[in-house]
Amino acid sequence: MQAEEDVIGAVGFAVMTVRPGDTAVAMGIGDLPIVAQSHLLNIMEHAAIIAISDYLESGETTIFVSMEFNSINSAGIGAELRGNARCVEVVGRNLTFECDVFDGERQIATAIIKRTTVERVSFLARTAAQNLIS
Repeated sequence: MQAEEDVIGAVGFAVMTVRPGDTAVAMGIGDLPIVAQSHLLNIMEHAAIIAISDYLESGETTIFVSMEFNSINSAGIGAELRGNARCVEVVGRNLTFECDVFDGERQIATAIIKRTTVERVSFLARTAAQNLIS
């Protein structure tokens, strides 16, 4: 990964249109036809991945570590959601992002997402080995 001072402040954006299959009803986690919270998490995480992608070395990627999520509003079918992420901290291989989702000017959710960088091939090899052992 590039130098910490280059990475802090990196931003990423992701968009999605809420479809009937994206709702809490369709996913079986509620009885309202509003976007499922997991999709809000996904759009913010995707924005974080986009924010950091240009700063990674060849063969390097990031994986999810943790998330602190706050739901503020809901969005229904047809809503055009915009996810935003900004890298606010780098400690070693660990990255912290401030994220949010908007429907137009209306804020839908916020989150603090933590990801860590890994070397893709060795990470997949360790994962495969762990699967064989268990």
